Amino acid sequence: MTPADLLGAALLVSLVAYALLGGADYGGGIWDLLASGPRKQEQRALVEQAIGPIWEANHVWLILVIVVLFTGFPVAFAAVSTTLFVPLTLLLFGIVLRGAAFTFRAYHAGDRVQARWGLLFSAASVVAPLLLGASVGGLASGRLRVSPDGMPLGRPGDWLSPFPVATGLLAGALFAFLAAVYLTVEARGPLQEDFRRRALASGLAVFLGALGAALLSAREAPLVFAGLTARRWSLLLHLATGAAAVAALWALWRRHFALARLAAAGQVALIVAGWGASQYPYLVVPDMTLASASAPAATQRLLLAALGLGALTLFPSLWLLFRVFKGRRRPAPRSG
Repeated sequence: MTPADLLGAALLVSLVAYALLGGADYGGGIWDLLASGPRKQEQRALVEQAIGPIWEANHVWLILVIVVLFTGFPVAFAAVSTTLFVPLTLLLFGIVLRGAAFTFRAYHAGDRVQARWGLLFSAASVVAPLLLGASVGGLASGRLRVSPDGMPLGRPGDWLSPFPVATGLLAGALFAFLAAVYLTVEARGPLQEDFRRRALASGLAVFLGALGAALLSAREAPLVFAGLTARRWSLLLHLATGAAAVAALWALWRRHFALARLAAAGQVALIVAGWGASQYPYLVVPDMTLASASAPAATQRLLLAALGLGALTLFPSLWLLFRVFKGRRRPAPRSG
């Protein structure tokens, strides 16, 4: 196990954490947009209550991905930031606008102005996961060809091919599913049933999205398809992911919401980890591997040491944050 492999594992773990935490925040914004029925305002209030205390902290994982990529794999950072300049720039705009709109909506007086900020928050929450998933799909597809020094060789719109688009839609469905399941734990009474129905519906959307992306990957992302079907761990991964998905839907159906949350998180984690493992050792398929994009070994060893020391601060701080705001179930808005 080389320093490059360890840093690659750190990148993947950070992406899994971002999907489980930041992804659920995006999903909350999706349900904010799709709030409906007689409890529409209560649904939005629950989303705001669930996201409010922790949404900024969840982006620490995305920052960690950027720092590790920039420091440990500078050539790959150059390749990713140039080939995916358009979607990543739009993603960053969406993240900033989403956070600003979420804050301004909470403190601005006037229903009409709050509605405008709420629409901006929701729209950015929909667009951001689509762009994030499309970026991941573009890296896995093999269409984003780069030179050894990280310069793009393809066309600017290659990230809009069918497989990246399907991956973006799958990311949106996954985040919506995760948020709905999490919100069933936060809610009470009729609100809990509202999000239970949304979780079941979005679980079906995840299945359809995963099926569509898998079928497209056979033609448009052959290396990932081979990784997901031909490696020794492929069958075990699919069985574990399928078991987690079935457990989540069964738990939702039987109203075991804490179990559903655990199973849904496991399902999403396995999907993200499976993508990373399937394209190992490539960072940008098929031109750039962990080894070819590595910084000097001394730099990577220092980065690993910094990550270890930083973890001594990061994990206790996050534990305390979640313990304070999520350790005990807070009263949820009641429907009228």
